[in-house]
Amino acid sequence: MKHTISLFRCLLIIVMLAACAFGDVPFASATHSAAAGPALSVNAAADVHAISPYIYGMNFATEAIAADLNLPVRRWGGNSTTRYNWQLDVHNTGADWYYENIPEDNAHPELLPNGSASDEFIEQDRRTSTDTIMTVPLIGWTPKARREDHPYDCGFKVSKYGAQDSTDYWDPDCGNGWHNGVQLTGNNPTDTSVAITSSFVTAWINHLKGNYGTAANGGVMFYNLDNEPMLWNSTHYDVHPNPVTYDEMRDKTYAYAAAIKAADSSAQTLGPVEWGWCAYFYSAADGCYPGADRAAHGNMDFVPWYLQQMKAYEQAHGVRILDYLDLHVYPQVDGVYSDSLGSAAVQSARLRSTRQLWDPSYVHEGWIGQPVYLIPRMEDWVANYYPGTKLAITEYNWGALGYMNGALAQADILGIFGREGLDLATLWGTPDDFNAPGIFAFRMYRNYDGAGSAFGDTSVQSSSADQSQLAVYAAKRSASGTLTLMVINKTASTITSDLALSGFQPVDTAQVYRYSSANLGAIVKQADQAVTSSGFTASYPANSITLIVIPSSASQTTFVDVPADHPLYAYIQALYDNGYTAGCSTDPMMYCPDTILDRAQSAVFMLRGQMGSGYTPPAAPWNTFGDDWTGFEWAEPWAEGMYQEGLTQGCQSSPLMFCPSNQLPRVEASVFGLRMKYGVNYTPPAASGTLFADFPSTDPSYWAIDWAEQAYLDGLLPACGTDSGTGKPMFCPSQLVDRGWGAYLIVKAKNLPLP
Repeated sequence: MKHTISLFRCLLIIVMLAACAFGDVPFASATHSAAAGPALSVNAAADVHAISPYIYGMNFATEAIAADLNLPVRRWGGNSTTRYNWQLDVHNTGADWYYENIPEDNAHPELLPNGSASDEFIEQDRRTSTDTIMTVPLIGWTPKARREDHPYDCGFKVSKYGAQDSTDYWDPDCGNGWHNGVQLTGNNPTDTSVAITSSFVTAWINHLKGNYGTAANGGVMFYNLDNEPMLWNSTHYDVHPNPVTYDEMRDKTYAYAAAIKAADSSAQTLGPVEWGWCAYFYSAADGCYPGADRAAHGNMDFVPWYLQQMKAYEQAHGVRILDYLDLHVYPQVDGVYSDSLGSAAVQSARLRSTRQLWDPSYVHEGWIGQPVYLIPRMEDWVANYYPGTKLAITEYNWGALGYMNGALAQADILGIFGREGLDLATLWGTPDDFNAPGIFAFRMYRNYDGAGSAFGDTSVQSSSADQSQLAVYAAKRSASGTLTLMVINKTASTITSDLALSGFQPVDTAQVYRYSSANLGAIVKQADQAVTSSGFTASYPANSITLIVIPSSASQTTFVDVPADHPLYAYIQALYDNGYTAGCSTDPMMYCPDTILDRAQSAVFMLRGQMGSGYTPPAAPWNTFGDDWTGFEWAEPWAEGMYQEGLTQGCQSSPLMFCPSNQLPRVEASVFGLRMKYGVNYTPPAASGTLFADFPSTDPSYWAIDWAEQAYLDGLLPACGTDSGTGKPMFCPSQLVDRGWGAYLIVKAKNLPLP
């Protein structure tokens, strides 16, 4: 279990993926041979089901990480969100830090509730096309006032309640509520808080709708029904000293979830957001054993009873007020959930204990001491007590995310989530470090090549003869039929294994990408892997995560020079599908993805991007530019159109020239892309000037630093590398843009659907 002192503030820490050429263990041929490792098998025609993109979510991810991972969902959660006042932009820390009311950093509190930390959270999500999970309070109390500095209001002031075992170093009048090891009683909740009802949440949702629209129209998609209520009598003892009962959970959920649905019927709710094992079965009133509260409710386990009550509400009122069954899970094995790597025994336990998420034969190695098999257990509960409810785990963390061992566990967990059919998950304790190994584990699934390519979206059957050594997960891409395999070597030795393939007709070579302890700074593309229709034999280095991308032989592509496994295939195909390009040749159909864009070609892309795929350039005469158009006669009307639409002022002003043969650098592409996205009158916000390692104020292109930073933050152009000294991303402003990356830019700017 976790918990933080205060709400995380999303600090923009930008570090981009390094392009690193590190040799690794080569793959063997497709010819089968005796293999030392466990046998792997994949049947692409069996156990087929969609993988929800929401399983790749995070709590409080930085904007840089969210943009790089195309993060599907991000959660505002944790203990402090239980007592967050959206009107004052203040949270109470609860027992995490002396029960203090802490104001969020806010330069303009006079504008509240606009511009609050929660508003800013949502606005970041909108910039990265990420759906938001916003935690709303059910506890019935919220901070009463905003004080900009110490002394803060707190739940147990020494001046009021006497000496205590611990006090805040910065505010010594605020105590921890304990004296001589005995918890104080009889404090006044109004020392910090005011009582609220569901109308407080209704007003908040109305505010969010006013700023961002309903969930169906791009507003907040998800609402968590508070955070770990069965711990309120410890985490928020100052206002809720009595342990939560079955009935309190039902009644508060009825009141607040119904209010959410009344305010925004298109929003999704997640509950009961419980902390872990004991709370799955018992109320806080009973602790972790059968007691009077359970007996009074038919001796039912808590979660099944809760689902039963939610179903009863829908039957009585015709409204589903619970969309996701949301439970938290942590390893609960000594030393595993920690920022530290731990001993060899802890590292081994970290990798084994992921089995508690799915394996009914695995007996928990910690205090639980029995099989957990959480996701199948949740599925059974839903099937029996409230069918149609989706499954969520909005907090989990297996620790050591700054180390390869933690990355192996994280990659394993993401594979498990997809294979087992979980609907939503958000990592707690997300690293801020862009290059943390745990972030690379996500990157292997979400953006392994730096161009947005991802693990498949349709799970298929996969198995390993010994998952403790070598885990394998498989998924197809619904658009192209490409098969993707994630193989995780959890051991300290290279393993060579056969992989038997069925239900799929592959091409004869596959792309291979790897993240390993040999190079913690990059995902490294390997030599292609030979593949036959029956499979292949491959070697997997110690402590490694390997992605194998196998196009289907049945895949049909539009352009002969853009195969389905091309890293920019989806973007080029989207450009064609939406009428923005006919390629560079018609017989055969070719796109020429590696050809550098010149300003003539860019004019076509820019006008179609801005005006639509059916745009026709103006008819002659074309007298604006004084260029010699020899060899570029076809481009002159497009240049004229650019000028008439306000998209260019040429390459020089006296005389006015367009320079059709000038090639397009990334810095100019930034301007084009942002104008395509926001319109010809768009002006980017002022740049920090410190985001990129290679863009000093002395650079001749520094005139466009505002454009470059915003294009990067909007995801229109990725970084070109990472500076090894500073760890900052590099922009390479003068690097030329080819037609492949031109397609990427346009698709991102216009938000065109990918195939």
